[in-house]
Amino acid sequence: MDTTDKKTNIHSESVNYDRPTFHPLSSPQYQKIALEEHMESPFFPATGSHPFVKDDYFSDVEQRLHDYKIRLEEMESSGIGQSILSLTQPGIEGFCDTQKATEMATRTNDYIADFFVKNAPGKLYAFAAVPLQDPRAAADELERAVTQLGFKGALVNGYTNIGDPNTARYLDEAPVWEFWERVSQLNVPVYLHPRIALPNQQRIYDGYQALLGAAWGFGVETSTHAVRLILSGIFDKYPNLTVILGHLGEALPFTLPRLESRFRHMTPDTHGNHQLPPTDYLSKNFYFTTSGAFRTQALIDTISEIGADRVLFSADYPYESMKEAADWFDKTPISDAERVKIGRTNAAQLFNL
Repeated sequence: MDTTDKKTNIHSESVNYDRPTFHPLSSPQYQKIALEEHMESPFFPATGSHPFVKDDYFSDVEQRLHDYKIRLEEMESSGIGQSILSLTQPGIEGFCDTQKATEMATRTNDYIADFFVKNAPGKLYAFAAVPLQDPRAAADELERAVTQLGFKGALVNGYTNIGDPNTARYLDEAPVWEFWERVSQLNVPVYLHPRIALPNQQRIYDGYQALLGAAWGFGVETSTHAVRLILSGIFDKYPNLTVILGHLGEALPFTLPRLESRFRHMTPDTHGNHQLPPTDYLSKNFYFTTSGAFRTQALIDTISEIGADRVLFSADYPYESMKEAADWFDKTPISDAERVKIGRTNAAQLFNL
């Protein structure tokens, strides 16, 4: 049944699907906060090569990755009051040399602080880039970024290369728990962002190269990575850990219940060391953002699964349009109470803004 022109009380109050009652541009206290918003430095072209993307699109993205003035103008016109920036994928995680990764993480975080944050105080914040090739160095760099630079946590671009392009370390693996211990002590979130699958694991995309990235492969890689974290027991050992996923949770609100149901018929030794049902961790340890997923039905389903308190507005700029994200969100048929939570107050509380 199509409900796009009807009134309903799906959540907490009657909603008018014909027009928004929320006016973010005229209500400064309700200016949105966005937190999957990317940057790149002039000394580190982190985006690499994307031969499946149109040249004019990618050149426009590249310009916006570097230009904070254009970013601020688009934020203002879209009713976005603050953005939390992060190094674009594959980021530091793509380095095969540990020393280079460590040096570049420090240099990149200093650049973000000096170029973006200092030029837009109160508007631009940042997630730290961390060299997980050396988990202790990653923990130390996160602590420096949080305590000295004022960063709001870390963003990790999927798996980390170890030694060569086809060798990966995932966040649930034993060496990385030292990093998670520091994350727990600092009590800051980690944003798990996608990256393209390992080169030797791309066979299924042969002939359909466009599926490698944001159109499909990003979600498959990241949701699987998040499930590894859930099953590893990391959230049982460090129950205050918070992981953020973009794109409305990379489909986990819709797929994890099926996984949990099937586990009933599988031996415990085949699905990790978790103490709780997998879906329990979604509303305890995860937040999901709207980045790049501007679909009302999917948003409503996500709210129904984990609650409006665990959903955050984001755009995925500059790969997505801030205006498109904002126009959709400001008019989507949820209650104004939910719109304020998702658009601003959840993030303001989580990041102490």
